[in-house]
Amino acid sequence: MSDSELALDQLATEGINPASTGIDQMTSLELARVMNEADASVAPAVARQLPQIAAAIAAITDRLAAGGRLIYMGAGTSGRLGVLDASECPPTFNTPPGQVVGWIAGGPAALTISIEAVEDDPDLGRADAAELQVGAGDVLVGIAASGRTPYVLGALTFAREVGALTIALACNADPPIGRPADITIAIETGPEIVSGSTRLKAGTAQKMVLNMLSTGVMIRLGKTYGNLMVDVQLTNAKLRRRAVAILETATGLSTEDATTLLADAGDTKTAIVAALAGVPPAAARERLRAAGGVVRRALEG
Repeated sequence: MSDSELALDQLATEGINPASTGIDQMTSLELARVMNEADASVAPAVARQLPQIAAAIAAITDRLAAGGRLIYMGAGTSGRLGVLDASECPPTFNTPPGQVVGWIAGGPAALTISIEAVEDDPDLGRADAAELQVGAGDVLVGIAASGRTPYVLGALTFAREVGALTIALACNADPPIGRPADITIAIETGPEIVSGSTRLKAGTAQKMVLNMLSTGVMIRLGKTYGNLMVDVQLTNAKLRRRAVAILETATGLSTEDATTLLADAGDTKTAIVAALAGVPPAAARERLRAAGGVVRRALEG
């Protein structure tokens, strides 16, 4: 039996949760309590993999700083979570187009319509990774709750062959997708309250880890100043107001003065450097360019 054909009944995520065997006879409150208690076990499970998560953050940061891409690939819920995380990076961190990519087996249609059979094809995973032009400077994160999905295994194997950094994210111990991975993050979430429904605890764990990876990397790349989201895009009224509030917090300016400076500077980072360094926006922009876009470094110049 190959790694990708590992019997489902051997996986902890497919086991029977003793706390929920009578779930169909519970009241709504009892049901909610059981789900909540199950979810409470996810964060400690993630915590046990913090060294691996930290190693992944550091390695991804190095690749992106050198011009590489962060690419998530998965099937079903795992693929959707990767696409979600990638799609939130541009508005949150002003990432350039294509720097963070999410891809789900079956393509965009699979985001809203279940296309389950595609996850069984490792050659499709290889083909999709090749179509995405995964290369030596990139990072490919393969996501599979079971840890055995052939599609993800194929994608990771291809990425490893071309010299990309490979990271496996699974929710079972010693996952087969970890074989071609440089770093394996195995969150042991255990049996679901509905047996095998890994969109529950496993999905929550995957979302938590993806949050940590993308946010940690962007912080390391200078996308925040302290804990302020200084690279936020000014694409709607809410985000413009958020940028003004960030500028007020960082500089002590009044709302009126912050609004005026933001309009003059054109972006939050430039406005912060202009205010704190006491220089015009043009000079602040040049400081940021020389500092690689890192506010704290620009203020030291």
